[in-house]
Amino acid sequence: MSLWADKYKPKTLDQLSYHKELSNHLKKLAHSDNFPHMLFYGPSGAGKKTRITAVLREIYGPAVDKLKVDQRQFISTSNRKMLFTVVSSNFHLELNPSDLGMYDRVIVQDVIKSIAQSQQLDPNARHQFKVVIIDQADELTREAQAALRRTMEKYTSTMRLILCCNSLSRIIAPVRSRCLLMRVGRPEVPEVVRVLQDVSSKEGFELPSKLASKIAEHAERNLRAAMLSLESTAVKHSDLTTITQPESLDWEMAIARVAKLILEEQSPARLLSVRSHLYDIITKCIQSSIIIKRLAFYLTRNMDDEMKLKVIERAAFHEHRLRLGAKDIFHLEAFVANVMSMYKRHLNQM
Repeated sequence: MSLWADKYKPKTLDQLSYHKELSNHLKKLAHSDNFPHMLFYGPSGAGKKTRITAVLREIYGPAVDKLKVDQRQFISTSNRKMLFTVVSSNFHLELNPSDLGMYDRVIVQDVIKSIAQSQQLDPNARHQFKVVIIDQADELTREAQAALRRTMEKYTSTMRLILCCNSLSRIIAPVRSRCLLMRVGRPEVPEVVRVLQDVSSKEGFELPSKLASKIAEHAERNLRAAMLSLESTAVKHSDLTTITQPESLDWEMAIARVAKLILEEQSPARLLSVRSHLYDIITKCIQSSIIIKRLAFYLTRNMDDEMKLKVIERAAFHEHRLRLGAKDIFHLEAFVANVMSMYKRHLNQM
């Protein structure tokens, strides 16, 4: 039994219910003889991966849905064995080399080179190239991005790259200049409401427009988060016509509890307790940057303007350090320790 977000995920460009102009543009590109390297960027939950999958289906047909997942191994220069996951079909390959940190350059060069040099598709096929999708391209090191640029130039005849990222500013200019940029913004609230009500009618229950708008706003127009919130609320309440507020997700409530712990007591023992809670949230696959953002949001709810500015400044500082570092828990704990120290001094001065 799949989640509604996966069950009702659009398969084709025609099924996508917003950004119609972008869908039409992608359809024309898919049927043209000059398909470029592409770079999809925009906030999470906007539908970038869904559109990429729909473009592949438009190019190669339904056979592109027959996926297999492989665990591949490579040995680094220090003789360290490392595994990475590759999702592939006969026509494309999808990988996330940023998971390997400083070794991502080796993956970019070796895997993409092997794909580009492998046997070609059916000679009767319209397009004689395979597609490599690189997710979270903005997390790649500059060395890996430089290697990517050289690979793009060398194997253009047999391979196309589709990059997917949240922040365009972290992609180096030589890579950006070799790709067709596609910005995918989050849908507007009425568009999210329309999707949610369509799902509710297919599931056989009534969703009031007011509640649907609340869900869309609570999810910050993140369509996947809105779908998860709708499903969570529908599971807990059989009649949604009497509900005025959506259910908070478990990870949101967990972060709210962490914020409460920080404000209640500022001590080494409490910091140790908070650390275990942060570990629990990280193991639920919640991104550390989202944890810092939400934690800052919940903390500033109960602070005066002076402390709000300090907490937001610390959150921005530690999120930047988080992107540069490797161990997420270190940066999350440093943020919590800084906030505790500042808040304790603030209370003593008062």
